[in-house]
This record gives sequence, C-alpha cells and structure tokens, in this order.
Amino acid sequence: MNTNNANTNLGVINFIKSIYKNKKFIPLHEPKFLGNEKNYLNECIKSTFVSSAGKFVDSLEEKIAKYTGTKYSIATSNGTSALHISLILAEVDKDCEVITQPLTFVATCNAISYCNAKPIFIDVDKDTMGLSPTALRIFLENNAKVKNKQCINKKTNKIIKACVPMHTYGHSCKIDEIKKICDEYYIFLIEDAAESVGTLYKGRHTGTFGKLGAISFNGNKIITGGGGGCIITNNKTLAKKAKHLTTTSKIPHKWDFNHDMIGYNYRMPNLNAALLVAQLEKLDDFIRNKRNLANEYEKFFKNSDYIFFKEPKNTKSNYWLNSIILKNKNQRDKFLEETNSSGVMTRPIWILMNKLSMFKNSQCEDLQNSEWLYKRVVNIPSSVRI
Repeated sequence: MNTNNANTNLGVINFIKSIYKNKKFIPLHEPKFLGNEKNYLNECIKSTFVSSAGKFVDSLEEKIAKYTGTKYSIATSNGTSALHISLILAEVDKDCEVITQPLTFVATCNAISYCNAKPIFIDVDKDTMGLSPTALRIFLENNAKVKNKQCINKKTNKIIKACVPMHTYGHSCKIDEIKKICDEYYIFLIEDAAESVGTLYKGRHTGTFGKLGAISFNGNKIITGGGGGCIITNNKTLAKKAKHLTTTSKIPHKWDFNHDMIGYNYRMPNLNAALLVAQLEKLDDFIRNKRNLANEYEKFFKNSDYIFFKEPKNTKSNYWLNSIILKNKNQRDKFLEETNSSGVMTRPIWILMNKLSMFKNSQCEDLQNSEWLYKRVVNIPSSVRI
C-alpha cells in the first residue's frame, strides 16, 4: 500500500512528514536563524541603541532599497504601519475610498479604516489570487468618472483615492496592468507586498510598480525581525515625509522636542533591525530552498485530485506559503481537520473581508473568484528546510 498517495489526506500527511523529517509537529511557516543574528543582536545590545535609532536601522534601509531596486526604504514597526503611512501619503481621508481585494489579511483593510476611509472590494484572478485588472477596469468603467484629475465614484460621489492590491502568499498579481489602469483614472497605487519579499514580476521586484510599496517582516514571513516592516519608493518627497511621519514628526534638533504635524511612533527599533540585517543576508538562500520545496510539492501533486498552486505567468515567486486547491468546501474542511489533528499545520484562506462585520456594508462587485478560492484553497507547511 502506498502511504504517500497524493489522492488521500493520509498520503499528503505522510508526504509532508517525510520531507520535514517526520517531526512531531510541523508548523505552517517557522523562522530560521542560521547566520549572524546572535552576533548582530549582541552588538546592538552592547551599543545600548536598542530603540528607534542606530546603525542597524540605517543599514537595513540601505540594504532593502538595494535589494528591491528602489531609491528609498523607510523602516517601520510593522507592515500595517507601513500601509497606514502609505495611505496617509496618498492623502486618503474620510472623504475617500480605497480599492482593494476581499481576499487579503485584515491588516490591509484596517489600515484603510485608520484613515477613516472606506474600502471597495474588487475580485481577484484565479491564477494569481491577487486583484484582477479585468475586474478593476469593468468596475471603473461602470462606476467611476474622472473630473479635475480625480476619480469620482458615481454611486457615492466620493473620491476613489488609492488602490491597494496584494501579492497573495508571495505570488505577484498582474501589477503592470493594474498600474496602467490606475494611471488612467488618477488613482494612487500602493502595493501590499507584505508577503512577497524576494518575488519578481517580469524581472522587477514586487512593491516597486506603485508609487509606494509596503513590506512586512512579521514572525511568520520569509525573513523576520520578530516584527517590523518598511515602505519602499522611488519618490524622494514621499520618502522624506514617510520618515518624518514615522518618527513622530519631530523636527531634527540636538535637544529640542518640536513637532510640526500629527506624527506616529512607527519607527523600527534597532534591535529588530539587527535581526533583519542578518536575515536579509540569507534571503536568497531561503528563496532557493523554498522554490525547491515548491518543486517537490508540484511533482507530488502532479496527478492528484488536489491542485498545487503554481507561480503565475511572468512571476518568480518566493513561494512564501504553498497552497493546494481542493474540490469543494467539504473536502477542504475535512483536509484541515485531518492534517491539523495529525500534527501537520494547515490553514484556509482568510475569511473574505466583505464577510467581516466591520466591512460588510462596503461596496462590492461580483466576487465569484474570491468566493471560489475561499472555499477550496489550503496553505500547507512551507518552512525553509535548512
């Protein structure tokens, strides 16, 4: 009897246990600390600069900018704060609406709410799980008009100020097509690249197509500082203001505490940055390892009833979280129950944002792809195996 049968839940469980050396519990995605983490942390502690100033914060910003191919990087306390500041820089407020996708982590919509704005939910593409440019164009053609270089929602008469697509599970959406549409309608494009550090679309790093990109370094991401995030941009003015806002809008001075606008204590601590500088040194190794894992999964599920989600066309994905697509919600729920009961951590897609009580009255279009994916997609263990 083949106990690694790709058509049975037990077979999948046994296969995952075999590639992770039969560990008693296999997490979905655990961090790996294999380089200079302890050395840099000790150096940071000895320096006594453990808060929001120090050489590791400066170094991280330089290295992230270089890695992503952008001119500027601003280190933040987490990915949500990076999104929040990005929306403020886009001048999003209570009179505005922001287009995003319902298939996302709640932080995307929370950041919009922090600005007292309302989200508009547009469907995703099945082949990317990210915002669909086709659905975006249809919505705008039917519901929006451009007046004085502003996009106006004909239904609410509010300004559609920004668009925040997400690169889901590390896979790029069709971001160049989305950018073209946003440019046509004078919509400020912010990429939620929280999950896609190291992912390339048409040879270019995700987060660099929009005016701003927001990245997360949370504990479950491909590299982590235990927390942290950053904003990336090629716009000097936006970068300067982002750094000012994240440091409580304090006017630089040797001793005086003067602030010229409402600011935020969103600067990344040097301690987190020290960890991240070491992690960044291993990022390419992590991506190679994770892409090898994805290749093993793809081969295992090749002739299976479970469909392995492969990187979209034109994308070189970091494969942050590997995913499989099951036949229906009943099969999905049974798979989730059996895997998690067997010590193999799996999880479904987040509950769609338009289904959450806070956002249930938000404007939505046809979300058939999001609904279809929600009922079928499961994330399977994706940790680096080094």
